[in-house]
Amino acid sequence: MRKLIAAAALALLACASAGAEEAKPRTVAIQAGRLVDVINQRVLTDQTIVIEGDRIVSVSPTAATTLPAGTPTIDLSGKTVLPGFVDTHVHLTTDPTISFLDSYHITPARAAVIGAMNARRTLLAGFTVARNLSSEAYADVALRDGVERGDIMGPRIFAAGGMISMTGGHGDDNHLAPQYRYSSEDVVDGPDAARQAVRRHVKFGADLIKFATTGGVFSANTSPGTSHFTLEEARAIVEEAHNLGRTVTAHAHGAGGIKMAIRAGVDSVEHASLIDAEGIRMARAAGTILSMDIYNTDYTQAEGRKNGVPEVNIQKDKDIGDIQRENFRRALRAGVRLSFGTDAGVYPHGDNARQFAIYVRYGMTPMQAIVSATQTGAQLLKREDDFGAIAPGRFADIVAVDGDPLADITRLERMAFVMKGGQVYRGTDAQCAAAPSAWACEAPQR
Repeated sequence: MRKLIAAAALALLACASAGAEEAKPRTVAIQAGRLVDVINQRVLTDQTIVIEGDRIVSVSPTAATTLPAGTPTIDLSGKTVLPGFVDTHVHLTTDPTISFLDSYHITPARAAVIGAMNARRTLLAGFTVARNLSSEAYADVALRDGVERGDIMGPRIFAAGGMISMTGGHGDDNHLAPQYRYSSEDVVDGPDAARQAVRRHVKFGADLIKFATTGGVFSANTSPGTSHFTLEEARAIVEEAHNLGRTVTAHAHGAGGIKMAIRAGVDSVEHASLIDAEGIRMARAAGTILSMDIYNTDYTQAEGRKNGVPEVNIQKDKDIGDIQRENFRRALRAGVRLSFGTDAGVYPHGDNARQFAIYVRYGMTPMQAIVSATQTGAQLLKREDDFGAIAPGRFADIVAVDGDPLADITRLERMAFVMKGGQVYRGTDAQCAAAPSAWACEAPQR
């Protein structure tokens, strides 16, 4: 009997040992010819990145790195390697080629399908993190959960749910005639109702809260320059969200609405098109991040009419486009923190990187533009320990391009390599085989 017990114990130990071997994360290495270190804003050469599972464990000179025999190695020695990008303002469930009229036939379920398509395009463009700022019926929460479970392919999604708005505000449906009597439950008035809206968003899984303190470009019967909500209502939203551990962003074009949002304590302001000198000073003093989408007006002016955008909205976009770009330059010079937010969905998803060139045209250095789309985005999401840089402990969210994006920022518009969480989604056959994902791997963009 003692011999049988001993044999059984040995068998259990053997099984446990085998299980431990199976559970050990896979190790893969990347040899980087040029590596952009966004933390120290410098470029390192001939570096080796070692990855275990979905995290980076070391970054060191290749000559000083010893790898276990048989470690799969991805050769990016002829590329520039960067952290995966963070877009802090997208609308994944939106397709800009669908006209205003046709959009009324899009159900939340159909919007989620559109979102799955756009999530894939966003990831393949090198954006491994996306902050989705409003969707119908929490479709972006469903997308986030689908990506996390492996049901669909996409970036890490931070979902806001719907945008909280006052009656008749930018988030209300002002295109419909009054007899249709439709208004979203995200439309609220008064501090108590505003608090309740925040609680409802958190209840249904929102990662952050978005509300509108001004009118908008693409809404009816609103002006981008007018202020929405009272300061008391804005403070109620921000206080409730922060109490529940959520960050808050405000849609705000007009100077008054921007300053109201900053006074209320928001973490970031979207658009900030008509910000004035006082607003810039306030943003810098409070540490408020501005997410300024200064590329998309090019698309709206070129393609908006063909896509069925009403003329009044085309004109509003034209009226503030150049002003927003000059204010971007002023905010940059004043030292305000700027994150890379594109408003993708106003223009086609997958073209997110086209904004880099506009950021550089209006005053950023290429390195500053890259930092805005990596480290600053991670800081805004309060996840700088997880992504936003190629460093030990961070997720292995890594992209690579041909050439030198610090000399030609448009290189970032053509991805040669995309890895998220230690798995390759775009690359050569050999690169894809070294760390395969569950999805078909796409070839490099030329």
